[in-house]
Amino acid sequence: MLIGPTVFGQNPVADVPSMTLLPGCDGDVSDLQGQVYVDGTRRVSRGTALHSAVYMVGANHKYFNSEWTPGQAKAPADDDFWHAEEQPDRVCSPGTRTRLTADQQHKAGASYIAAAARLFVAGDDRVRPLLDGSGRRAPSADPARVLTHAVGARRGAGFLPDGKVTVSGGRLCSAVDPAAAKACLSSETAGASPHFAQWETDREPGRRAVALRWSAAGSAARIRPDRPLSLAGDKALALRVIVPPNSTGTRLDVSVTDTAGRQRTLGRVEVDGLPGTDRTASYWAREVRVPIGADDAAALDLRHVKSLQLTPRTASGRAWLMDAWGWRPGTPQVREAPLPRVDIGRLTVKEGDSGVRTYRVPVRVSGQGSGQIRLFVADPDTGRTTDRLVTVRPGAHDIDVPVKVEGNRRYGFDDVHDVFVKAVRTAVIGAHRGGVTVENDDPVPSVSVTPVADRVTEGQPLKWRISLSAVADAQVSGVLTLLPVTDGPELSTKDVDPAWLLENTGASPDPERPLSKVDGLYLWASVEPGQTSTEVQVPTLKDQVAEPAESVRFQPADDSGEPLPGVPAVTGTVLDAS
Repeated sequence: MLIGPTVFGQNPVADVPSMTLLPGCDGDVSDLQGQVYVDGTRRVSRGTALHSAVYMVGANHKYFNSEWTPGQAKAPADDDFWHAEEQPDRVCSPGTRTRLTADQQHKAGASYIAAAARLFVAGDDRVRPLLDGSGRRAPSADPARVLTHAVGARRGAGFLPDGKVTVSGGRLCSAVDPAAAKACLSSETAGASPHFAQWETDREPGRRAVALRWSAAGSAARIRPDRPLSLAGDKALALRVIVPPNSTGTRLDVSVTDTAGRQRTLGRVEVDGLPGTDRTASYWAREVRVPIGADDAAALDLRHVKSLQLTPRTASGRAWLMDAWGWRPGTPQVREAPLPRVDIGRLTVKEGDSGVRTYRVPVRVSGQGSGQIRLFVADPDTGRTTDRLVTVRPGAHDIDVPVKVEGNRRYGFDDVHDVFVKAVRTAVIGAHRGGVTVENDDPVPSVSVTPVADRVTEGQPLKWRISLSAVADAQVSGVLTLLPVTDGPELSTKDVDPAWLLENTGASPDPERPLSKVDGLYLWASVEPGQTSTEVQVPTLKDQVAEPAESVRFQPADDSGEPLPGVPAVTGTVLDAS
């Protein structure tokens, strides 16, 4: 029973029944990625374990723990939902109609935790409708608004966008993709969806939904799997459908067609959106069901259903179909399936001074049987990720990722070659991430600072050259930190370009003060890979005031501000132009 959880590996164990509580006003886990404990189990194993998502409008994960609840905790505690007095959130700011108080949330949380225990531990099927998308809710949770959906248990044949499926009248969309034309929700969308939570990559093949958009009623979207499905014996067809937050009254006719071409409309569903803003993850699927009766069985062959049709009956709108399943009541006994388990390890090696060596990402496949996983390999130079489906078996070497390492004597950053895996069919993942880390074993080049123009007339820039003793394969950065002048007048805020001062410190020239009194003023120096030097400068102003020579003084330091050993401070002098 998971409360506002993270799931960074996105590899839940499909044969462990679960209930995931999604707090609609979370701040720390604002994408509500715990939804993957439901979605990530689809068709991975036998499918008999119930995986329930419980969306609690107005809740925050901290308030399920009294010691994290502001006003009740003995230690310091706060509300982690981002809130500003001048920009209140109409759903989640404290005091709004939808935001739960601490006591209300404690009461609702206790009700659903108890329901999970009653179902999973005591095996009491009477409480299942509170968790499985049947539309029942616990009165003891009042006044909280609690919604549920689920996969698994007695769900059978499924219309799943993840597998081999063709869609007409709609669009197969990707849960994670930077291209708006491919993504289910573009990055410009106000708000987010728990179903489309980001993973390790910016593109994720094989994780999809069906996107519908219409401007007139009556245009059907058709979903056709690669082989006919059987709905024989099922009591209903259960669909998980997302509609935009705050929308109401989206109506869809649900029809199926058998292999003989006979079509039957099973019923009409109406879906409302959750309360949501640009700060919430409210694009969340509502479970709706249409009954399958004796008349439907007489009208078409339910053992051979080839397609599902969704026909909008509202004038315009948007919707996303996560999946549809043949549904029967009940909670089956769950037995652990004998699955292969994949663990990706990490090998750390030295770069070396010369030659090319080939290393292999360490992979362990244990358990039993065979399964299918999706393997992602990231390129450390381009950041691009390639993927492929791999069948794995214990003791075999089906996952083979060679990494070539070329040694040299140039300083560079460590090279990290990352590999990620996800379960697709009849497999379980332990460590989902690993690879080969190539450690740089060459020293950072020494740094020297020489003047280019350290004695100038006002109106001209002071300049210094930062030089490296050798070419590097990585950027080498440092700073020149400002020191007070020890001899004579110091350059002031009125003596330098005000735009430069503002850009570097955010400060104004007024009131006039020595540069060493300006907080955060330093010169940043960065020598690019393959280069050996760069220049830094201080642009000065010409004025009409007669004044003596003024100076500025800097100490070369590394990028953390620590003085470079053996590199002395440098001074620049500005002469009066009159």
